[in-house]
Order: sequence, then C-alpha cells, then structure tokens
Amino acid sequence: MTSGQPSDKLHKNESIKASSLFLRGTILEGLSDSLTGSLDSDDQQLTKFHGIYQQDNRDIRSERRRKKLDKAYTFMARICLPGGVCTPEQWIAVDDLSNYCEFKTLKITTRQAFQLHGILKSNLKNTIKMVNDALLTTLAACGDVNRNVMCNPNPPESRVYSEIQKLAELVDAKLKPRTSAYAEIWLDGEKVLSHGGSDQEPLYGATYLPRKFKIAFAVPPYNDVDVFAHCLGFIAIIEEGKLLGFNISVGGGLGMTHGNESTFPRLGDIIGFCRPDEVVSVAEKVVTIQRDFGDRTNRAHARFKYTVEDLGKEFVLNELNKRLGFSLGMVKPYVFKSNSDRYGWVKDFEGYWNLGLFIEGGRVLDDNNLSLKKGLREIAKVHKGDFRLTANQNIIIGRIPESEKDTIQNLVNQYGLDGYVSFSEIRKNQIACVALPTCGLALAESERYLPSLVSDIEVILEDLGLLSEPIVIRSTGCPNGCGRPYLGEIGLVGKVPGKYNLYLGAGFEGERLNKLYKKSITHQQIIDALKPILIDFAKNRNDEERFGDFTIRAGYINATSHGRDFHKSLKSID
Repeated sequence: MTSGQPSDKLHKNESIKASSLFLRGTILEGLSDSLTGSLDSDDQQLTKFHGIYQQDNRDIRSERRRKKLDKAYTFMARICLPGGVCTPEQWIAVDDLSNYCEFKTLKITTRQAFQLHGILKSNLKNTIKMVNDALLTTLAACGDVNRNVMCNPNPPESRVYSEIQKLAELVDAKLKPRTSAYAEIWLDGEKVLSHGGSDQEPLYGATYLPRKFKIAFAVPPYNDVDVFAHCLGFIAIIEEGKLLGFNISVGGGLGMTHGNESTFPRLGDIIGFCRPDEVVSVAEKVVTIQRDFGDRTNRAHARFKYTVEDLGKEFVLNELNKRLGFSLGMVKPYVFKSNSDRYGWVKDFEGYWNLGLFIEGGRVLDDNNLSLKKGLREIAKVHKGDFRLTANQNIIIGRIPESEKDTIQNLVNQYGLDGYVSFSEIRKNQIACVALPTCGLALAESERYLPSLVSDIEVILEDLGLLSEPIVIRSTGCPNGCGRPYLGEIGLVGKVPGKYNLYLGAGFEGERLNKLYKKSITHQQIIDALKPILIDFAKNRNDEERFGDFTIRAGYINATSHGRDFHKSLKSID
C-alpha cells in the first residue's frame, strides 16, 4: 500500500478487501439465503473479483416500486478469454448457459470477453461451475486486479500472431489472483489449475490493487485493441517476419466523471522497448508499481493513468527499470493505420481461412430479423478451428481449412450472417456499451440507441456519397468509458435519459482523444449538429483525410494533445 496514505483516509473498499479473507467475505452465506435475490453490499464488491456483478432490470424497476416489490435482482457473469480466443466447444457451452439467463443472449464485450446477463442468484453457482467445466473462468474478469488481457485477434498473417497470443495468455495467467476462494465458493473446493490454491496473494497482497488494471497487445498496422487506452500496452515490433519485441505504453485509461474536471481520459505514454522473453516480467513489475503507488483514498483518482500523470512517465520508467534489474531498450518505430476490424474471408500464412462477421453492439441473439445465435451455434457444431471475439465486439471464425470453407459459407448464407457485405462503414465501425436496462451506472441508453442513430446518419451519408467512408462512432450510457467513446471520431456519452454529450475529433488510428463539441443534446439535436459538418466533410476534405482529422482542420474542435487538456480549449459548446 502506498506510503503516505493513512488508514483513516483510505477508501472503504480497502477495508472490505482487507477483511475479506482473500475475497471470501460472506459470499457463501449470501448464496444460501433464499429470502432475497441480492447479496450483502460488501459481498457485491467482492464478487466482482470473481467476475460477477449484481444488477437489476431497470426497465421494470418503477413498476416494481409501485407494487412495493423489491428490485428484480439478477447477476451478470463475465467470462475471460485472453486475446478473445475460444474453441467451438466452448462457444456451444456458453451458448447453452445463455438459455438459462433472463435475456437468453450472449454479449461480446469490448475487452474480448463474454457476458451473460440475467442470472438468478439460485442458479449463479451452477452457472459458474459450468463455465469452469468448459475450461473457462470468470475469475478476475472484474475487480481491483488485472482484467482480461487483450490481443489483436484478426487473422494471423505470419507466425508472429501465434507467438504474441501465447504471450498474452502467459501474462493473463501470471496476473491472476492466487487465492483459493474462487474454487471454494464456486467449485466446492475443487482445485483448478488456473485458480490457485493459496491463502496468500504474493503479487497483490490482502488489498489487491487500488482499482482495475487493463493490458493489451497490439500488432501494427492494426490498433483494433486501442492499445493506448490501457494501463499497460505492448506494441509488437516485427521485422522481416520476426518478432523483435514490444514498445511499452503506460498510463492509458478512459473513464471520467461528469462535472469533475480532475477526472479525464488519458492515452498511454511509450516509455521503452522489451524483448519477448521480458514481457511477463515487465507486466508483473508494472502492476506492482500501481499496487505500491496508486491512490487508495479516492477511487475516482485510483487508476494507473493518474499514477503516471502525477508521478510522471520518467519516474515510472526509472522505478520499472529498478524493479526489473535491467533497463528497457530504446523505443522502436512503428505505424498504426486503423483500429477497425477486417470483415469477410482472409487467408492466413498456414493456408487456413478466417471469416470476420459483424455483430451489431456485440449482442448475439435471435429475433424476428436475425438468427445470429442459432447460426453461430450451427457453425460451432461443424467447425474445427477457433472463434475469436474482437475488441470491436465482432466475431472471427478462425482456422477454417479450404475443404470446409463452402460448408461455413453456406451456413452464413442460410442464417443471414453476411450483413457485413451490405452494411455501411460507419455501422461496421460502431461500438456501444450495454447501458440500460442492466447496468446500474447508465444515465442513458447506448446499445439499444446507437443503431437507430447510425440509421439516421446513414441517410445523410448516402445523400453525400459517404456510405463507404469508415467513420468510427462510439456510444456509452455514462462517462466511465466502457465503449471507449473518447476514441470515437464521433463519440456519444449519456448525460441524462435521452440526452448525450457529443464529442468529435479522435484519431482514426486510436492515437488521439476527441473533445466535447455539444453538451446534453437530444437525438434530433445530434443529427442537426452532425449534418452540416458531414456536408462540409464531403465537399472540402483532403485526399484520404479522415473525419476526425477534418473536424480539427476545419476548426469545429480543437485537438486534444494530452488527457489533462481534455476539458480545455473547447469550441462550439452550447
């Protein structure tokens, strides 16, 4: 714990963690209490470390209140997939579990994980047990620990992809909590290799980290993982098909609080270079720096981005070198060209095919218009390769042999999974967080709103001949940044029901934050604000100029050069 932080000033979550007996608390007792569908408030903080959030259906909250009923409590479970990779058998297992949840859908997160929404408390333990039976885990999907490690999942064009994916898995495993609490609570004490068997935490200690920690591996020229939005980023340096190592980025993070200018999104700083065999040690030592120097008094200031901002990247570099016992190398050149996914068929270096499919909002479901869930299940039944969840909430069906390509394509056609062929580029470059009805932090709609906004923007783009122009648009129901809205060329952040802050000017490659353009505006006001800018863009853009770059050059917004400048030098604010 950071020196200079007296115990009487620590945030209450610190005492919850310290007294939890390494994440046990009274979770077991709470699960056995059939008189309520909820858990004790302290245990709700601890279950996050186990990958579980208590929620309620906010669509029916008011009705239940009128009837003097308790909230309709259910739970969300997040399933870790380092690099987003799972087997067809695991896909089917998670699909099966979703049918026992209130919404009967799968949610693909922006961290390449699965989310199951609407699990009853009475079924929670069995659900987690079945997740583990599929050789998956929810451990450390949430909480004040390192979260699911991300990695570029797009079709591998060289053997380097497999090498980087393995490193992401090693880092993920190294940074898992070691407490046996998970196995005791959810698996009846069964010892599972990745879940530890210890009553101690040699890395984290009894109070773990001050806040969540996030890591991503990027493979230039693709920045689909938005590596600079992470506490720690590894940017692959490849020469002549060989992985030389990684540039290291520290101090990224996107969450903030409305009305509190001391909170802001921040992109990471590149501080050095390491070899592949040094990656795991670098990750571990950076986590210990945040463990020891992170703010444990103010959770709004507890993310690693503020540690780096306050102490300086030079301090972090020197401290990291000291803990490593060697000095990082000089930063090496690289180029990012896009943070988008690739759709359709792509052949890899081994001769396998990989099929990128668009999943709007990351929601895998069947309804009157779509058969995504059934279609992907049928593919999983015959597919022998892998499934990859992307950071843009889409799916890649990977490692398809030539002999099975027609079979997969026929299923894609049969179940209408080929929407990527006809969808506009702005639709294919959208991200939305869950928001209502299940997220307790949501101030406005996001996943259920963004598609309709995109439809209205498409009308404008079609008239301007811009449907094939990739524009990154992102939406969240609150300012916490789960959908990475501050890296959208167009960003929407919920302010109150039906109103959003509109942000413009992010870099298409994920290397520049956007800036606030209009405050708390309605759907029609968003359209009215964007239309003249899009018309101007169509008429006056430079060759190959991106929309985010144009909004700055044309003077609609000032560039955000650093996170601390996010709230400064605003233009056109109403």
